[in-house]
Amino acid sequence: MKNILVLKSSIMGNDSQTNNLIDRFLAARRAKGEEDRIVEHDLTALDLPVLDGELFSALRGAENTSQRGKATVALSDRLIAELKGSDLLLIGAPMYNLNVPTQLKNWFDLVARARMTFNYTATYPVGLVEGVNAVVFSSRGGVHAGHPTDAVTPYLRSVLGLMGINDVQFIYAEGLDMKPHGRDRGLANAHERIAELAS
Repeated sequence: MKNILVLKSSIMGNDSQTNNLIDRFLAARRAKGEEDRIVEHDLTALDLPVLDGELFSALRGAENTSQRGKATVALSDRLIAELKGSDLLLIGAPMYNLNVPTQLKNWFDLVARARMTFNYTATYPVGLVEGVNAVVFSSRGGVHAGHPTDAVTPYLRSVLGLMGINDVQFIYAEGLDMKPHGRDRGLANAHERIAELAS
């Protein structure tokens, strides 16, 4: 049994391939008899604030913070507690214009926080999130993994690593807009990878 934090960031709702892949992963774990504790967020429904100067200062501990800033710090604290309380982080990260969805970036802007999820040292930041592994589900219209057009993978590896999450697996569903057979091939590859990792 694991404590699983699920982040869905697709704007496509029920038509989202990444959401479907996450659901398939969780179903595979249930089929194996796992009774996980799951906290799930649809980030498109959370309406997370976009980082601006006021909120950035508040998250850095500025004095005389506005009520909006205080509310954002409280939200950040809650999201960080969820992250630190998990064993496994599942991230739905479809590729939009070569990068992650805005909604997912907003979540990271609230949880990647100095003295809370990482500390600065004289040489390099040290992550403070311990014992959390991650699986990223990323659907793409084309084929980008391993190519310069994939900004999703290096960004997520870097920001998760900053916080101390270094065991990160990626499940790609690529070529979904490539006809005639790209979609079928891409989903089949993703389903095979899910079967490997859902244990």
